[in-house]
Amino acid sequence: MSLQGRMRLGAGGPVRNGSDGPPARLPGKPSPRRRIGTLLRFPVGVLLVSWEYMWRVTALHRSEVEGDADDLPPPLPSAFVDELTKRLVDGVGPMFHRRFSVRIHGARLGPEALIGAMAADLNRPAPSTVAVFHKTRGEEGPARPGDEYRVQMPGPWDGPVRVLHRDPVTIRLGTLRGHLEAGQIQFAAREAGDELRFEVEAWSRAGDWWADLLYSRLRVAKEIQFNMWVHVALGAAAIAGGRLRGGVTIETRSIPPAFCEAARHC
Repeated sequence: MSLQGRMRLGAGGPVRNGSDGPPARLPGKPSPRRRIGTLLRFPVGVLLVSWEYMWRVTALHRSEVEGDADDLPPPLPSAFVDELTKRLVDGVGPMFHRRFSVRIHGARLGPEALIGAMAADLNRPAPSTVAVFHKTRGEEGPARPGDEYRVQMPGPWDGPVRVLHRDPVTIRLGTLRGHLEAGQIQFAAREAGDELRFEVEAWSRAGDWWADLLYSRLRVAKEIQFNMWVHVALGAAAIAGGRLRGGVTIETRSIPPAFCEAARHC
């Protein structure tokens, strides 16, 4: 049965997944107790991330420039698009195209083994103080296309995502309704001469006006995201083994909202 024809579980109201499919259900909203808990954890999470940033000894090479339409994310695969999908056009403000890359010399794992290890447990390279992945749809085991996760974060948002693509050296996730952001995130590994290259590539836009305030204006959420993906890049390097060369390179390209509004396929 196709993704569009499945019944989604949750506490929300029914949503039609196409003209011939049964109604789907939106994910249930967090309980008041959970909302209070996440609000209380938000400043703690910010403090922990800030502390890690101040005391991080790994070299971080940051650059930020203006981008253009070539920075838009890959088209969403139609098989995994439905009423829960949070497209780029559903977001607010500019989009940030970011690459977090590391070079690993003498890695024990090759690209396929590294991505396989991450797919088996997305929490393994992730910072538990900022994000915890809980699988909410899909069979037990590694991440597969169509699987869904709720990313628990230190704030009044959770981050529901869906696996859009998986091949031996790539995992790509897309945001769902209720996420802080609108966009996609990709983890990829490849060989580069005598080195292993690992990269986190994010195409992200604030999910609503409140998130835009924290994200692109006050930059709080943006810096939390920055530290999270730096941590994931370093976590992937630790899984691969070997020695890190040159620290972490972070490239950020800011994309005007007009390009995002026109990208209905992303």
